[in-house]
Amino acid sequence: MVSVVEELVGRRKGYRFLRVRRCDGLKGEVRVSGAKNAALPLLAASLLVERFELENFPVLLDTLYALRILELLGREVELLPGRVSVKGGISSVRIPYEISSLFRGSLLFLGGLLGAVGRAEVAHPGGCAIGSRPIDQHLKFLSHIGAEVELEGGFVKVKLPPEPKARAFTFDLITVTGTENALLTLAGLRGEFELHNAALEPEVLDLVEFLKKLGLEVEVKGRSFLVRSPGRENLKREVSHRTIPDRIEAGTFLVAGALLGEPLTVKGLEVSHLGAVLEKLREAGAEPEVLSPSEVRIRRVERPRALEVQTAPYPGFPTDMQAQFMAMLTLADGVSLIVENIFENRFQHALELARLGASVEVRGKTAIVRGVERLKGAPVNATDLRASAALVLAGLVAEGETVVGKIGHLLRGYEDLDGKLRRLGCDAELF
Repeated sequence: MVSVVEELVGRRKGYRFLRVRRCDGLKGEVRVSGAKNAALPLLAASLLVERFELENFPVLLDTLYALRILELLGREVELLPGRVSVKGGISSVRIPYEISSLFRGSLLFLGGLLGAVGRAEVAHPGGCAIGSRPIDQHLKFLSHIGAEVELEGGFVKVKLPPEPKARAFTFDLITVTGTENALLTLAGLRGEFELHNAALEPEVLDLVEFLKKLGLEVEVKGRSFLVRSPGRENLKREVSHRTIPDRIEAGTFLVAGALLGEPLTVKGLEVSHLGAVLEKLREAGAEPEVLSPSEVRIRRVERPRALEVQTAPYPGFPTDMQAQFMAMLTLADGVSLIVENIFENRFQHALELARLGASVEVRGKTAIVRGVERLKGAPVNATDLRASAALVLAGLVAEGETVVGKIGHLLRGYEDLDGKLRRLGCDAELF
């Protein structure tokens, strides 16, 4: 029998293209959905409890894939408007390649299973082809605390020790998923632990807040986490939580507002998560008006000013906003520089933007964007999740019609983007 989750996945995977036509302006209000990158580690963390309810839940391909993993592990999933409920036991610790290969977030269930039952078998994850995304830091952490780690047949097989061999670990580089997996694993152990050079993204800290509800004590000092865990047998068994707003969706709509706002009000966001994005929008000549901690109004600028943008771990400028800013800067007055410091292969959208008339030259980790007077619609292909959003933004300001192919990338990370654009007065249609 096909589950509701499987049915929704099949329906979304049936879409291949998104057609957008030049939009005269975005006028009105748009509400930001819950954060995909917060919901995924929270769903993995749901393995730690008997009953879990997550509010402000975004229905996306990635979150649906995660729910499917929970079903395969034996959990009961009930998807309701705006929230999801998960309950029941764990009957399997194996996540097959057929589902893990679909998205990077599958790797989080390694930590979720280890925290819950101390064992896991997870096939190597998939996701966007934006460069090397090794799991060496995850495995190094697990080996450091004394876990048995075996790589066999494309699977990562791990078994936790009865007693950790070490209680302090320093990441060689800042890794969001690595930090989250470490926290999930430590939730199943007992005692005091230290994580150094940890990621501080809002999505990581949202997971921390959830783990505190379970009974963990987590103190954040700079990039260090001091964790006191009561052990899996002493964790709270029923927990509810609310997903934080998606700062990348919020940033995407703010860029759209800088291009087309008449004005556009973006609601349901968290202003404190958007400091670097708002700063760069102001540098570009937009004047985002903060109406409240959860609401920003923005108007279009006649022509954006050229910028220099460098991606960096939070609180720096997010790599997940680089492509959207590139779309805006294709129309800027002057020459912009975008330096990608996180992933080495995240400028693939430059060639697709060029099909619309953009002038972008890529030199290693730097993209040189020379502003043009106008863009013209054309068929293009999404190369990754955020690239797809950039192409949609460019299509909204390009003359004529733009058809974005391989739109499954977009459906992995944006909830009802086409519907939200239509409600703002634009022509956008999935097919």
